[in-house]
Amino acid sequence: MADVAQLAGVSSQTVSRVSNGYAGVTEETRQQVLAAMKELGYRPNSAARALKRGEFRTIGVITFGLSTTGSVRTLEAIATSAAHEGYAVTLLPVAVPTQDEVRGAFSRLGELAVDAVIVIQDVHLLDAVTLSLPPNVQVVVADSDAGDRYTVVDTDQAGGTRTAVRHLLDLGHRSVWHLAGPEESYAAQRRTDAWRAELTGAGLTPPPLVRGDWSAESGYRAGLELASRKDCTAVFAANDQMALGLLRALHERGRKVPKDVSVIGFDDIPESGSFLPPLTTVHQDFAEVGRRCVEGVLRQMRHEATEHGTTLVPTRLVVRVSTAPPPRR
Repeated sequence: MADVAQLAGVSSQTVSRVSNGYAGVTEETRQQVLAAMKELGYRPNSAARALKRGEFRTIGVITFGLSTTGSVRTLEAIATSAAHEGYAVTLLPVAVPTQDEVRGAFSRLGELAVDAVIVIQDVHLLDAVTLSLPPNVQVVVADSDAGDRYTVVDTDQAGGTRTAVRHLLDLGHRSVWHLAGPEESYAAQRRTDAWRAELTGAGLTPPPLVRGDWSAESGYRAGLELASRKDCTAVFAANDQMALGLLRALHERGRKVPKDVSVIGFDDIPESGSFLPPLTTVHQDFAEVGRRCVEGVLRQMRHEATEHGTTLVPTRLVVRVSTAPPPRR
């Protein structure tokens, strides 16, 4: 830093201000310092700056898998939002979602020097009753029912589901079948509960649940079963990938969509508009979920007033071609 200051003809304090992005330096002086840095090959020492500031400008992210659309897109949004705020992201996947594994993940992130942690929790912890995240660690949880113990950011799973089911009922369908996600998923459970509640509230008895594992292949297998049910005129799939497999199965069995069966998904992945037919689906704002997760940990780090609880990001229904009134009997 002293060499840069001498070459630029400024003080070491001015070099420090430029390297840290502080105000109070004229543009001419800043350009002189940057030119000197470039000529000398100077790079600020991030470790030294972390010690001086007492922060590492890094957010740790713990996730229980990267195989689902939700986890991947939420992680992408977190990384983008963190970068916008000048923070890096350190990712630590957890293979087995147990308390010991989560504690171990927090320990490893501590060794990697992070300022806060975002947990993308798509599955139930096997021993959730005794789950206790380490104290004195700033934590935001995405996609969970951690309640008032931690700050939680989630998509309005129930609201999106109710909108989807109501759309099908308003079209005239007298029942809506549900292709659900895996039992261990919080999101899948919330969507299933809302589907059942919406039908019951309309005075209808929910049909038997058909379950998949989020994959298009599981949607295809379930679709072969549903295609044989002549009383099935509408299906709400818990995600777009399973809806894709379902569409294929119905096509192979000669059930036309939406003439014979209406299909609606959840997620609104970029490809859903290119399905055959284009898929009606519930849009999740993953970018907003990621932004609010980063905002939540930064507010905690800055000791700004905040209360633990759940923030729900609204959804919206995207109506395309895969839904229509039921066939006339």
